[in-house]
Amino acid sequence: MRLRWVLILLALVGMAGLLRAAPAAAVQYGQPDGDRHPYVGLVVFYDEHKVPLWRCTGALVSPTVLLTAGHCTGYDPDLDLAPAFAQVWFDPGPIPLDPTWTRGTSCAGAFTGYPCAGGHWGTPHAHPGWTGYLTIPNTHDIGVVTFDPPLPSEVTRGQYGKVASRGYLDRLATRRGLQDVTFTVVGYGLQLVKPVLQGERTRYVGTVSLVNLRSALTDGYNLHYSNSPGKGVGPGGTCFGDSGGPVLHRTPEGDEVIVGVNSFVLNPNCKGAAFAYRADIPDSLDFLAGFDVTP
Repeated sequence: MRLRWVLILLALVGMAGLLRAAPAAAVQYGQPDGDRHPYVGLVVFYDEHKVPLWRCTGALVSPTVLLTAGHCTGYDPDLDLAPAFAQVWFDPGPIPLDPTWTRGTSCAGAFTGYPCAGGHWGTPHAHPGWTGYLTIPNTHDIGVVTFDPPLPSEVTRGQYGKVASRGYLDRLATRRGLQDVTFTVVGYGLQLVKPVLQGERTRYVGTVSLVNLRSALTDGYNLHYSNSPGKGVGPGGTCFGDSGGPVLHRTPEGDEVIVGVNSFVLNPNCKGAAFAYRADIPDSLDFLAGFDVTP
């Protein structure tokens, strides 16, 4: 879920029954990631005047492309606009807020720190099928930020996220069934919603469990994973600010691959059902191929 500067965005899912959902957020009850995933960055999006709109998470998959969510990079019907600029920080955090910046202020001024300076500027692009609404099951909720010129390799110590091959999750479910399949989630965002709203600009990592790949909410497009920390389903879950962050699975060879990007949760308190838009399906892979990103 992305995090707006003034209030948490709650999206109305475009499906029968008007199911209420919240775009995905930070890794709850996880642990600071440190340098485990240096290619995962904190992303701030801006309007045409460089006023910050919201923040998300993304994974650098090449020197020129950062993978994130479509609802982070694309049109917002509430504001009737799409972000014009993006800036990414790969610092594991905590990333301090510039004390001279105030909410609603353009970053075109003489600022030296987050959310206006110190990161890497890029251009956001949403999947052409993204409408601004979560049209379950195929939301097309995938996007990228592109960089020109390419980011230097030392930004992420030469490490990049790797997108899973086509049908990876289907083969995984066929080979292992749905029992005991876990994923790693990485993101910046809220750590706690209740009893108080708590968040920090730190990269966190957690573990979640596969729930479903085939249901009315997934239908081959979304990955449904556990989001009930402390309930025996994995030490972590996603919340506001983790939108667009990678959902990772470790291959038998020991490599982590991106199988999805955090998309939405069904509970505004970040409990219960959580969903990622799959990266291993033709809709995502064909979109990414347009930016020269292949598994």
